[in-house]
Amino acid sequence: MTTRTRGSRRTRTLLLVLLTLALAGAGTGCTSRDDRPRVVVTTNILGDITQEIVGDEADVTVLMKPNADPHSFGLSAVQAAELERADLVVFNGLGLEENVLRHVDAAREAGVATFEAGKAVDPLTFQTYDDGGPEEEAGQPDPHFWTDPDRVRKAVGMIADQVIEHVDGVDEKAVRANADRYDGRLADLAAWMEKSFDRIPEQRRALVTNHHVFGYLAERFGFRVIGAVIPSGTTLASPSSSDLRSLTQAMRKAGVPTVFADSSQPKRLAEVLRTELDGQVRVVELYSESLTEKGKGAGTYLQMMRANTTAMTDGLTGA
Repeated sequence: MTTRTRGSRRTRTLLLVLLTLALAGAGTGCTSRDDRPRVVVTTNILGDITQEIVGDEADVTVLMKPNADPHSFGLSAVQAAELERADLVVFNGLGLEENVLRHVDAAREAGVATFEAGKAVDPLTFQTYDDGGPEEEAGQPDPHFWTDPDRVRKAVGMIADQVIEHVDGVDEKAVRANADRYDGRLADLAAWMEKSFDRIPEQRRALVTNHHVFGYLAERFGFRVIGAVIPSGTTLASPSSSDLRSLTQAMRKAGVPTVFADSSQPKRLAEVLRTELDGQVRVVELYSESLTEKGKGAGTYLQMMRANTTAMTDGLTGA
């Protein structure tokens, strides 16, 4: 074999090695570009709000499915692992996601940035209502802050701050612009809700629901919370016969015409209450703790709040 032939083979081998390394490097580069930052959100209400803020700047994964109950939904092993791979975890907190909070704690211990929205927006505490409950929770923080759009506006600004601080690669100006745009829509929502509720006479601004979920809305828009079929801040509790008796007495005294039942929960208890009051009470569905699938009435937070406002106004004015 000639020296020229051996040299030619070595050259071809070297070129093949260099080409292989170049292709490997290009592949690695593509993988890096596809490895987008991740924000994981526990509840679907906060998930919709967070998606509005993040936009196209990162992938947003929502753990809670449509029409689920935040008090009782759980995670698969795959979903639990997603929490620990996230750049940022946004959760409601204040005890709402009762079966998920331990996974959030595990992600935090693993070094993942987490943000508890409910704790950051000046939370209210549960009160003792006319039906006597929730006595065991009186003084404890109420997690249902989203029923007040002004507190959601506060949360939007803080979620934007968290995304910018903890999620590498996002465009700060884009995130701020998204948050500002959504804040304007929330301000419009609050003004529209106030105008709608102005149709309800003062003496009829009394709420009875499946469980105690509208304390923030009541404070913001001037309602009285008479009580709940389940005298608790969680759907996992159960009413006793004395609870129902206390509530029916409070409703008769207040002249309440409507019970609002969450669309994701069975209405049996609310129907029982109507029977107790000789059929003189209407049972109206609300979307209080979960969004629906898209196109099913409450696919976004804004749609949910508008649907609830309309249902409450009609239910309390007899429309």
